[in-house]
Amino acid sequence: MASSTPPLLEPSSAPSPPGQQFPTQCPYPRPLNGSCGPLSGPPTMGVSCLTMALGALSNLAALVILAKSRSRSRSRFRRRARTPFLLLTGALLLTDLAGHVIPGALALRLHAERLRDRGEAMKPAGLFCQLFGACMVFFGLCPLLLGGAMAAERCLGITRPLLHSAAVTATRARLTVALLSGVALLLAVLPLVAVGRYTPQFPGTWCFLPVHGPLAAADAALLLAFSALGLLALTFSLLCNTTSGLVLLLRARRSRGIGTRPHGCVSSSSSSSLDLEMMGQLGAITTVSCVCWCPLLIFILVSVGQCYQERGQSAPEFEQLVLLGLRMASWNQVLDPWIYILLRRTCSATISNTCLRKSPHAERPGYEDSHFRRDVTPWENGAFR
Repeated sequence: MASSTPPLLEPSSAPSPPGQQFPTQCPYPRPLNGSCGPLSGPPTMGVSCLTMALGALSNLAALVILAKSRSRSRSRFRRRARTPFLLLTGALLLTDLAGHVIPGALALRLHAERLRDRGEAMKPAGLFCQLFGACMVFFGLCPLLLGGAMAAERCLGITRPLLHSAAVTATRARLTVALLSGVALLLAVLPLVAVGRYTPQFPGTWCFLPVHGPLAAADAALLLAFSALGLLALTFSLLCNTTSGLVLLLRARRSRGIGTRPHGCVSSSSSSSLDLEMMGQLGAITTVSCVCWCPLLIFILVSVGQCYQERGQSAPEFEQLVLLGLRMASWNQVLDPWIYILLRRTCSATISNTCLRKSPHAERPGYEDSHFRRDVTPWENGAFR
């Protein structure tokens, strides 16, 4: 669900020195006239720093809003219903923040060293590259697993509310975060103990598991584990969200069939409103995670398959695809906090009211009352602010 790769800090298109393993941006084989075809130019260091700052500030803002939301929870029912989801959301935002700052700072160092050496390709030091690669794997996989946990929590809360209230507690939510983080950490540290390896990746400003060329059995196993866990987490999230959405849709149809709502159903209406808001946030987060992460995860699977079939694309072409996948994945951690911020009830209500004021239909007398009025319960008053 969520990604966490560093902002891309590629070097300029200066040629690499002889003997350097990083290919230039000229695809092979070269044209007969010896010139390179135009490829998409890498972002400058200023753009990369701006992206890193935007991601960090976005996650910090979302964490502040999340903390205020918890402190304003006046209803005991509301606090109990939201606590596990808020804990998982907070863990996701913290992971996105750390995954943006830590790998981004490491990539900035490599980029600065390359600029200092006038754009020459450099091979990162062994230990530095190993730590960088471990950060990439951990902060890439952990948010996807947390997104799956969030989807499972909401699915259980919507489809089996009594079981959810009895089984899903804040303590178990924290244990789930620790367990999933441990799984991602275990996969990340295996190359540090000689099970697999991390290697510098094109264009020399990040390190990861080898994704092209001959692969050792351990490298292929780690790549398959990383890609399979990520895709399984995304698929699981989609299934849980689809189930939750269908249940909410059936409930909405039943409530419309009933027509009027007795006063005794206030708590049920409040619970449904809470479920709708959290499902809106979770559904958007899952969708963005799928769009951002699936290309890179699929490229990794294709790379392993081509290795064992002893065929594949040329190295420069495949490296460009992996670089494109990394660029897409790096935006996941920037978009996650904005999804949480913009899909909160108060923000959505403000946007809706602004649009209604500008709508020509809003000038009709009684239009707002007949189409947009709803009962505001004491539980909802001040909710999600």
